[in-house]
Amino acid sequence: MSWFIVGAVVVSRLVTADAQKKAGQQQQYDIERQAETEKLSAENEEIKRRERLNKVLSSNIQSVAAGGNTEGSIKAVALKSAKNASSSEGAESLSQRLRQDMLKREGSAARRSGNFQATSTLLNTGIFAYKVSK
Repeated sequence: MSWFIVGAVVVSRLVTADAQKKAGQQQQYDIERQAETEKLSAENEEIKRRERLNKVLSSNIQSVAAGGNTEGSIKAVALKSAKNASSSEGAESLSQRLRQDMLKREGSAARRSGNFQATSTLLNTGIFAYKVSK
């Protein structure tokens, strides 16, 4: 086989390896941007949930205040409502953090995958060049 052809194949594979590496980096960047967008969206949703929670808690406080000390059941309902809302808020916050962490790990995996593909291509190119030279 002509050395010109071998050289062209080697250069082609080097370009392919570089493209694979860059594709992995770009995919990581895209996923990290998605995670950042979701984080901002989650913060916005959290603000809305807190506003709704504040309205409910305010309503509960007004109900307790209107009922006086004799209405123990109204206080119990208000307290239970506040505990449930707090629990729900914590679960939602945790869910959002887990989603963002998963996206960050996915981005790192995409970059590693691109690097592995590039390394594989380079190793195969070395094997090809060795076989041709024999």
